Amino acid sequence: MSPDLQTTVTFLGTGTSVGVPVIGCDCPVCTSGHPGNVRTRCSLHLQTPEVSVLIDTGPDLREQALRENLREVDAVLYTHAHLDHVAGFDELRAFCWHRDDPLPLHAGPETVEALRSMFPWAMENTHRGYVRPEIHLLEGSFPIGDLTVTPFPVEHASMETFGFLFTLPDRSSLAYVSDVKVIPDSSLALLQDLDLLIIDALRMEDHPTHLTLNDSLALAASLQPRQTLFTHLAHEIDYDLITTQLPPDIALARDGLKLRFVANLPCAIVAPTEASSS
Repeated sequence: MSPDLQTTVTFLGTGTSVGVPVIGCDCPVCTSGHPGNVRTRCSLHLQTPEVSVLIDTGPDLREQALRENLREVDAVLYTHAHLDHVAGFDELRAFCWHRDDPLPLHAGPETVEALRSMFPWAMENTHRGYVRPEIHLLEGSFPIGDLTVTPFPVEHASMETFGFLFTLPDRSSLAYVSDVKVIPDSSLALLQDLDLLIIDALRMEDHPTHLTLNDSLALAASLQPRQTLFTHLAHEIDYDLITTQLPPDIALARDGLKLRFVANLPCAIVAPTEASSS
């Protein structure tokens, strides 16, 4: 794969449902001013040579898209229907205005039902000025351009929730599991020999619906992906402090972090750099 035929993965947001800083909070993380401690709601973007794919449409999508100069989206994948992952649905209008065809949305049945309930005016709309969705229920592996996507169920409260396994054009494998408490054995079986694991690591203390930092460290040690990045981080996670405690093949994700995949090479961090973002 030549340098101009690469895949870039961008963390649009890496925060928990309330974001970081938290409104009204004076804790050391929320008041630090460190760019690694500024976290909008969780979302990921994949840009391959052929397609632009968005995972989730949180309430910060407009801000995230402007920050990253995101202009086109060819498909949207939904992990689940919690508000911090769907509330920015209306921002998809901007990606539909210049499309001739409806925008493919891939989601589980419960998420589709929630979107229909929350945005009924859009889900049946054919007007070019609005979101024009083309609904695809998650079921088995499917292609999006030069990507292969395999959804897999995970446990996250009582909400139907999915992670996604991506086979990239260079044959690298990437798994994204932003919200999870338990990964069933059938899903774990898909997560072997990964090039990159992106996984929920909410905080240090136990949480009823999310993995803790130590939970995710143990999971990474078990699965042994070549690289691991933690996301969906709460304000209990101090970027600099926790970074110093992690193994060399594990790191905290941060808003704006970009990874570049080129054939036969480890994924490379291309932004942000400490010099440009601190």
